[in-house]
Amino acid sequence: MDIQCTEKELFIFKRISESSEKLGIPCFIIGGFVRDKLLGRETKDADIACVGDGIELANAFADTFNPRPVVSFFKNFGTAQLKVEDLTIEFVGARRESYRPDSRKPTVERGTIEDDQVRRDFTINAIGISLNNRDFGDLIDPFEGIKDLKNKIIRTPLDPAQTFSDDPLRMMRAIRFSAQLAFVIEPPVFEAISQNAERIAIVSQERITEELNKIIGTKKPSIGFDLLYQSGLLQIIFPQMVALGGAEYIDGKGHKDNFYHTLQVLDNISENTSDLWLRWAAILHDIGKPTTKRFEQEHGWTFHGHEIVGGKMVPRIFSRLKLPQNEKMRFVRKLVELHLRPISLTKENITDSAIRRLLFDAGEDIDSLMLLCEADITSKNKKKVIRYLENFELVRTRLKDVEEKDRMRNWQPPITGEMIMEIFGLEPSKTVGDLKNAIREAILDGIIDNNYEAAYEFMMEKAKALHLRAVNNRT
Repeated sequence: MDIQCTEKELFIFKRISESSEKLGIPCFIIGGFVRDKLLGRETKDADIACVGDGIELANAFADTFNPRPVVSFFKNFGTAQLKVEDLTIEFVGARRESYRPDSRKPTVERGTIEDDQVRRDFTINAIGISLNNRDFGDLIDPFEGIKDLKNKIIRTPLDPAQTFSDDPLRMMRAIRFSAQLAFVIEPPVFEAISQNAERIAIVSQERITEELNKIIGTKKPSIGFDLLYQSGLLQIIFPQMVALGGAEYIDGKGHKDNFYHTLQVLDNISENTSDLWLRWAAILHDIGKPTTKRFEQEHGWTFHGHEIVGGKMVPRIFSRLKLPQNEKMRFVRKLVELHLRPISLTKENITDSAIRRLLFDAGEDIDSLMLLCEADITSKNKKKVIRYLENFELVRTRLKDVEEKDRMRNWQPPITGEMIMEIFGLEPSKTVGDLKNAIREAILDGIIDNNYEAAYEFMMEKAKALHLRAVNNRT
């Protein structure tokens, strides 16, 4: 395997080499940059480990440029970072680490490059490249990481049980690398993950979720989730998802395993979008099924209302996982709550009113909702899949036709609550809300046209029944 660096990268590394030579500080590229270059993957980050002061080397290197790049440094950690061209470079002094059982934060001492390599999580991340004059460009691979790259294996430099006990986040990283690179986790390594799964409890939720999101962002996220499930990690970090697992039978009537159905939906949607939050909607679309599962003698297993229950669960799950409590969460909740609606529109004799209501409720997220619904088709019967997709294509056509005619996407009724208060001299009240809702429902049901004149006339008729008189005529 050869390292293929660009001319810009070689220029930068030679400057680092010259700076380290002047200071008498040996230095090496190590970690992800080397791994990704050997795999032919694009990379924009490089870690430089030096046998000495990383901050001093970073500043010496920065001094060789005019204008001088900004150096961000973290004295407590002995690290410095700067950006040259489009390459972000981090400098750190080689170190030796030791851990306490109750913390993943190590006690750090200065060490040799060998000490620094042995503390790395996986052999494929412990490969180094010398930037020293005497052997510039030579690969340093004490744990046969290059061989593991060729064989597509995830392996630890030291005993895996010790590696994961020291820093349990490495268990999540092992699974993430396996999913990202399509590598196999070596059996003793995977066994050590299972044995140490409970240790994940000492890791901050933010770091766990960061790794989880990276797994969700892979080409085929089901690989990572299945490994999390099989290892026992998912039961600890995301029990609501694990509750989807398994199929139950009564009187010969069963239901599908909703855990593996969810993974299929996630893979399906990942083929069409890299949007993290749309992928989260796929993960959570059936999350309410365990709570709503019932067996009815006439129908078999039912999950009535699981979309509403699931929608209510979304804020709690986002809060627990330290995911953002903002429009991203509201987007996911909306899609979970609406994911059955387009399916109902595939039936015959569906009115324009039902189409209007979906357009109104989904707003700008209607296209994302349709992607989710199409991903939700996981039947192994190819004829069924084709039929379902054809039905959804008909729904898309109806949505387009009604949208072009009625402009319901992100629509607001032509008469607002403020207008109603002004016309009738009312304060904010239930009466104002009732009138506003009546106008909206009449337009959505096609009883009146979607314009101010029709809405005003309808409102005045409703007002008579409520014994309201206009004090300010706006027509």
